[in-house]
Amino acid sequence: MKREAELNVGWVIALGWLFILGLLGFTLMGFDKRRARTRGRRVPERTFYELALVGGALGIVAGAFVFHHKTAKPSFFLVVIIIAVGWIVLLNGLQTPLGPPLG
Repeated sequence: MKREAELNVGWVIALGWLFILGLLGFTLMGFDKRRARTRGRRVPERTFYELALVGGALGIVAGAFVFHHKTAKPSFFLVVIIIAVGWIVLLNGLQTPLGPPLG
């Protein structure tokens, strides 16, 4: 009888963290885009950088493309892309201590 692959608990925590912060980053990009259109108080770029560093980078990148927001600002976009790549490298490196995502 073939055994089903089980998701490693460490990966559930790590990917859940990234999903929640990614969703927050995505939402914040949409919120900031709306504020930019209505000339409301904007979200500081530092907030986006800090959120990207703690795990929201992929959501911020996705939000930038979906909402067409900050993609024409290379200095901002490059920093967030570098952080996103860093997270991808980190996730790849987590395979050693955590094992494969599906065990």
